[in-house]
Amino acid sequence: MAVNRAVPDAEQLMRLRAEVRTFLAGSDYVPGCDSWMRGFDPGFSRGVAGHGWIGMTWPREYGGSEASNVERLVVLEELLRAGAPLGAHLTGDRQIGPAILRFGSEELKGELLPGICRGESVFCLGLSEPEAGSDLAAVRTRAERVDGGWAITGSKIWTTAAHRATHMYVLARTDASGTRHEGLSEFIVDMGAPGIEVRPIEDLTGGHHFNEVFFDDVFVPDSRVLGTIGDGWAQVMAQLAFERGGPERFLSMHLLLTTMLGVLRRHPDRSSTELAGELAARLVGLRRLALDVARALDRGEAPGPAASELKLLGSEFESDVVEAARYVLEVGDADAEERRVLEEATGAVPASSIRGGSSQIMRTVVSRMEAGR
Repeated sequence: MAVNRAVPDAEQLMRLRAEVRTFLAGSDYVPGCDSWMRGFDPGFSRGVAGHGWIGMTWPREYGGSEASNVERLVVLEELLRAGAPLGAHLTGDRQIGPAILRFGSEELKGELLPGICRGESVFCLGLSEPEAGSDLAAVRTRAERVDGGWAITGSKIWTTAAHRATHMYVLARTDASGTRHEGLSEFIVDMGAPGIEVRPIEDLTGGHHFNEVFFDDVFVPDSRVLGTIGDGWAQVMAQLAFERGGPERFLSMHLLLTTMLGVLRRHPDRSSTELAGELAARLVGLRRLALDVARALDRGEAPGPAASELKLLGSEFESDVVEAARYVLEVGDADAEERRVLEEATGAVPASSIRGGSSQIMRTVVSRMEAGR
């Protein structure tokens, strides 16, 4: 991937931000909390793609715009603030595309990246497994060598949008003779392949975006191996840096935050205003951290501890937004729509401290990275 990208000046970035807001004003969708995870609208995603805002930092030969990561941050921040439905494209845009660019063959890049950029290919992640918790190395799904490719058998859990995805990124064990972190490999699997079964998992609110996925000798051709067989652990660690360092980690509950501020304008009180001021100050800090991550990527650097710190601090921030809003909306006599937003956020926020690495795991990751500096 290109490095040392030129970043537009402040005026150009403001024009880009205004362009996204104009697009949103003309789009038909229902704003929601956690909409990048729960909101799924292929038509909306194709509209985003039509403006060149999916894969926008990627090379033009694969459908990208070769924009800077700071520009991508501006676009994504506006979409998230608006509670727009991003579930049909964000996984492919955020981490699978960059992983294919870094580790994929030219054949794989040419085959898959343009479809992501057009908003046509929908990716889900086959990482977590039953009984493994947050232990990503506890992979029991196996891939065995067969003529022309690999046969995958096993299961994955908490797989968002698997029932709607066209492709799944799968981490599987190809060699069990070494340590837990050895013998892992990455594959791109067609979700329409024979031998795949998707079972829904409903969340606390009765919603369905999680799934459990079972593989029964699912054939994957050699051309769909991502990177090098056996190097899966190092590759997935690089991929997770893209997953953890984005603004979705602290803007999932932005609709609730703005709802809370609206209630405060009608029913101000000192304690509630102090709560809102504290959250606003933390939001400024998180946005600066996200900007630091984007600038590091534009310099061709790995985001390092900053991405993991953003994920950890963002999860804590979102939980505190919900707790503050529960108090403010009760004191402020919220209307039915405001209570709906609070209910939606309350049902969604428990997942924020788990997905992408639990907060306990992230504290360990951050401490080890800091110690290794």
